Amino acid sequence: MTLQIEIVPILSDNYVYLVRDEASGRVACVDPGEAAPVLAAAEEKGWEIDTILITHHHGDHVGGVATIKAATGATVIGPGGDSQPIPGLDQSVADGDVVEFGDERLAVIGVYGHTAGHITFHAQHEGALFAGDALFSVGCGRLFEGTAADMWPGLRRLRDLPDETRVYCGHEYTASNVAFALSIDGQNAELQRYAGLVAMLRSEGVPTIPANLGLEKKINPFLRAEDPDFAQIHGFKDRDAVDFFAFIRAGKDAF
Repeated sequence: MTLQIEIVPILSDNYVYLVRDEASGRVACVDPGEAAPVLAAAEEKGWEIDTILITHHHGDHVGGVATIKAATGATVIGPGGDSQPIPGLDQSVADGDVVEFGDERLAVIGVYGHTAGHITFHAQHEGALFAGDALFSVGCGRLFEGTAADMWPGLRRLRDLPDETRVYCGHEYTASNVAFALSIDGQNAELQRYAGLVAMLRSEGVPTIPANLGLEKKINPFLRAEDPDFAQIHGFKDRDAVDFFAFIRAGKDAF
């Protein structure tokens, strides 16, 4: 492993990630929606934040940027193409770019729909995906600024990352996502087992994150819109995967 990753819970259910490259000692924070808990966690570890990575413009992901930047002088890296500006943005990145972070390479993958310019960061050596609100454990982001057709290509690209990829998402939504998934995929034995694990973890106040992408490919309905057996159950056997994805997303919105 090349990265140390610490989870910092903020607000009601958000997660910020402190990421340290062991070789260089560089430290990034991902989507700091609040400053004080992040600065306190970094101080406790003896880490000095030099980079702020942003996936999208929503306030619960950028609310702490200005304070952290003022306190640390960190460089703010995020999507210049989102529908609202990222506070204090120093380096604009887009799909296909690579951010050099010590010995790690962070590949930028655009996943649009939750916001118009939402990006994710894939740490290629570490096998970690900082997914923002694009992909959750057993879920995906609501389509606030796009359509199912906008989001599906990006989700497919995330799905095609290696099975061992660890997914660090923006919220602790797993329990509610599992409840919905069971309502449309109740015979999925892997999902049933995961539901038990999630219930145990949450009863103890333990994060369900990071998620394992290999397992997500089997239990996350939003990654399975091209699964013919799953599609057939819901009457989408010979339909476009985008249509099935839209159906699943609408179901979750109404759940």
